[in-house]
Amino acid sequence: MHRVRRKLRLAGRMPAPIEDYAIIGDCHTAALIDREGAIDWLCLPRFDSASMLGALLGTEEHGQWVLRPVGEAEMLGRRYEPDTLVLVTRWRTATGEIEVIDAMPHGDRRADVVRRVRGVSGEVAVEQVLRIRFDYASAMPWVRQMGTDEHPALVAIAGPDAVVVRGPRFRAIDHAHRAETLVRAGETVDTVLTWFPAHRPAPGPLDVDAQLDRTRAWWREWALTCAAPGAYDEHVRLSLLVLRALTHEDTGGIVAAPTTSLPEDLGGSRNWDYRYVWLRDAALTLEALMLHGHQTGAAEWRAWLLRAIAGDPQDLQIMYGLSGERRLAEYELDSLPGYRGSAPVRVGNGAFTQFQGDIFGEVLIALDRARDLGVEEDESSWSLQKALLAHAEKQLDRRDNGIWEIRGEHRTFTHSRAMLWAAFDRGVHAVREHGLDGDADHWAALRDGLRAEILANGVSEGGWFVQHYDTDEVDASLLQLAHIGFVPHDDPRMLATVTRIEETLLRGGLPLRYRTESGVDGLPGDEHPFLACAFWLVENFAYGGRLDDAVALMDRLVGLTNEVGLLAEEYDVENDRHMGNTPQALSHLALVRAADAIATARKRVSPAMPSRAS
Repeated sequence: MHRVRRKLRLAGRMPAPIEDYAIIGDCHTAALIDREGAIDWLCLPRFDSASMLGALLGTEEHGQWVLRPVGEAEMLGRRYEPDTLVLVTRWRTATGEIEVIDAMPHGDRRADVVRRVRGVSGEVAVEQVLRIRFDYASAMPWVRQMGTDEHPALVAIAGPDAVVVRGPRFRAIDHAHRAETLVRAGETVDTVLTWFPAHRPAPGPLDVDAQLDRTRAWWREWALTCAAPGAYDEHVRLSLLVLRALTHEDTGGIVAAPTTSLPEDLGGSRNWDYRYVWLRDAALTLEALMLHGHQTGAAEWRAWLLRAIAGDPQDLQIMYGLSGERRLAEYELDSLPGYRGSAPVRVGNGAFTQFQGDIFGEVLIALDRARDLGVEEDESSWSLQKALLAHAEKQLDRRDNGIWEIRGEHRTFTHSRAMLWAAFDRGVHAVREHGLDGDADHWAALRDGLRAEILANGVSEGGWFVQHYDTDEVDASLLQLAHIGFVPHDDPRMLATVTRIEETLLRGGLPLRYRTESGVDGLPGDEHPFLACAFWLVENFAYGGRLDDAVALMDRLVGLTNEVGLLAEEYDVENDRHMGNTPQALSHLALVRAADAIATARKRVSPAMPSRAS
């Protein structure tokens, strides 16, 4: 338990450090809660809806819901209930102790947030301050009291959005609403916020006990089917829960993160909206889930892919909205000042117009893995994959933006070319190993031609793979080449690449994606070590014969998780803090893969040696 003495944040104070946030979610959207009991980010009813609580990107005046003891209190610690995303925070005051249980009920077809206060000992005065600001803090709601004296309700409406808040009576104070309740040992006080379309009547009260029980049972049943690798199991299980929470239940779309515009560099402009479905991230997430017992998700995501790409494969995009929306036009908000002044705040993502050749490989690799795990193809799904291969063939002479969505000059990125190699390789595998129809000989010729090209142009005179064909620079995405089978992990060129990355990309012992000072990305400013790349380095250490180095780096990385086990996109080693959108799907799925690699490497070194779960 973390023991921290804190006072309620003063008006106008900055949002908490990124690593202070925990997530709750219902597989439709998510809320971020800091260690002081403030929900600073909430978009309802979907991940990509406009925020109604947006203090994360400004101050409490941009929307916030605080629940905590009145006055001075100790936050003794917080945790998730085992195998769930039900968050429990324990508080102590001079007069007693309470637990706050925060959850978003799953499976009730409603958009609810439940905040339950349970008296543990003595009595504690509990305060709630609620500031609702719809449409990214641009719409102050019309708020009115409803209900009865015994069962009060507060209704807030602005434009198409409305919420009803049931629980203690809230009273208006200076464009906010406040409630205070005395909670004694053994007592339970619930507050429930429910979103609904403003043109409809408010939904009825929630059966909190029943919905919390149902939510716990659903998470635990899902977690029971997660196969742990035998190394770092606790971190793996939590990461898999996070990946499930970022998967939209109805559409099957997997968002990269539930937040927008958390900066890669504090005070800088590298702030992007990650509340969309990148084919790459979704495919890698799918692979991680399948390898840990969740093959059923493959068919759901494949169906999402079919809907998203429906029509001409030439219209393939690198990313889509949750339901397969194609237009994700990027614009900047003036209603939110940004996380600790890091502007601009962006909605949408202009990268949807980019060409990134690697996505063919990621998608075909994930679907090939599904076949290997017993997920049967249907006529439509295999036809889609053949169409993607035909389209990929037409792009073989095309330079691209690369995996990191470079906004500078298009290049021939080695990683992109290797992923195209992987796409044709998996097509060959589908025909020759699974008996599907297709021109395996033609695809094999394309595959082999790509391999010869990469080895001729994508390897430096020093013997390492290069970021793109016009440089000797390395890029952490090259750590993927052995994972996809382009070369073995112990290939001299792969080992040289790992060594070169250690020599040129490490900052404080953790890898950057690439050197921003090279100018390749066409953006101002800098960024911090990218956590997914650090886990990829663990994987290469483990499979490349450096198990001790793999374990040492992995131990450090899992030590960077926050107190409830979450990871953001990047880590600022100089200031020991998380940076970028959070929690980040790519970071968590890379953690899972790194744990798998260590467990496998240990068995190879000593098959009889029991695996240590850290």
